[in-house]
Amino acid sequence: MGTDTVREPAAGAVAGRRREQRGWYVYDWACSVYSTSVLTVFLGPYLTAVAESAADPEGFVHPLGVPVRAGSFFAYCVSASVVLAIVVMPFAGAAADRTGRKKPLLAAAAYTGAAATAGLFLLDGDRYLLGGVLLVLANASLAVSMVLYNSYLPQIAEPEERDAVSSRGWALGYAAGSLVLLANLVLFTAHDSFGVSESMAVRICLASAGVWWGAFTLVPLKRLRDRRAGPAAAPVHGWRQLAATVRDMKGKPFTLAFLIAYLIYNDGIQTVISQASVYGSKELGLSQSTLITAVLMVQVLAVAGALGMGRLARAYGTKRTILGSLVAWTATLGAGYFLPVGAPVWFFVLAAGIGLVLGGSQALSRSLFSHLVPPGKEAEYFSAYEMSDRGMSWLGPLLFGITYQLTGSYRDAIVSLVAFFVIGFALLVRVPVRRAISDAGNPVPERI
Repeated sequence: MGTDTVREPAAGAVAGRRREQRGWYVYDWACSVYSTSVLTVFLGPYLTAVAESAADPEGFVHPLGVPVRAGSFFAYCVSASVVLAIVVMPFAGAAADRTGRKKPLLAAAAYTGAAATAGLFLLDGDRYLLGGVLLVLANASLAVSMVLYNSYLPQIAEPEERDAVSSRGWALGYAAGSLVLLANLVLFTAHDSFGVSESMAVRICLASAGVWWGAFTLVPLKRLRDRRAGPAAAPVHGWRQLAATVRDMKGKPFTLAFLIAYLIYNDGIQTVISQASVYGSKELGLSQSTLITAVLMVQVLAVAGALGMGRLARAYGTKRTILGSLVAWTATLGAGYFLPVGAPVWFFVLAAGIGLVLGGSQALSRSLFSHLVPPGKEAEYFSAYEMSDRGMSWLGPLLFGITYQLTGSYRDAIVSLVAFFVIGFALLVRVPVRRAISDAGNPVPERI
């Protein structure tokens, strides 16, 4: 009888953890459609076209009286969204850990982003400023929501499960992106058959991502549960808490070293995600249908890539697998500089290379960092991580925009991104992850 008494709670705990994990996966399913359809495919070229229609004869728009080349406006808005996220994320992370109430904060961030995305339906004519404001709000809200979402990972998965759980979340997100993007492709290419203009089709695709995001967020909000805050919970002071988190990280220098390496190579990843469609459209002269097909290919291959790299991590170690992905990123972007104009086949080859490493490099980075977080400080540390993931990824888009503004060539802008992967690799290879995990007070997995 004693044995049965022990087993039943243990079995119940496992079942409860699995239920939370399944709910957790669905937030990737919900929000990844924004990243795919809005940020990666439609909004960059469309907002650039709207800005160009509002530009003066020299090709400049003047938000707040500042002259900005219309082709750089989208990249600058992405950077501005990062600034807003940096302001808000420390408060969200500190509030989550100190109050234990992550779900209401996750709901607020998710539905702010979903509403702003749905509002992009109003983007037409020369309303480039409206598009810029909604982009900044949606992108910053996504970053804040991901702080809270990612911070659940150490609480809902045992150390040996995290690579698999994180990879499944990414894979499900890319599956959702593929499904919705396929529907977008049908609507966009056959818009005449549906009785709508090309511009209206794009606006419907943008707005539908917001509706999808909001609808499926209901599932994780139902299944995830808040943990009770510690007895010493204090009032929230976001920036003070961020400063305290950074000071705490200085006592864990290997965790900080990983975060710096991730900050750099992920800056390159995020810039590729947000600027690839602009590069394909404006520099390579590819049609919107070609770009949608290429991104759809990325989404499908990213599902296999995330799951496949998860298996590679179990066989060869997480750190080694991430390093291999950075080599692949470097080679892929180096080849991207030489792509010929008007040659979709070679662009598809590039997209295939990106798809195979995209999901895995991000999923495994999230999983590895979860091992480096001291127990009880998940949201605070993931706030700093999210600043690296989206919040601090301002340098790449800014450099991309400035390079284009100075040279007028997106090809010159894309080649600069190789440096992020080379430097990130050089820093990550020096991080002793086993010692970092031990120093954080966590059990060291057999293979990491």
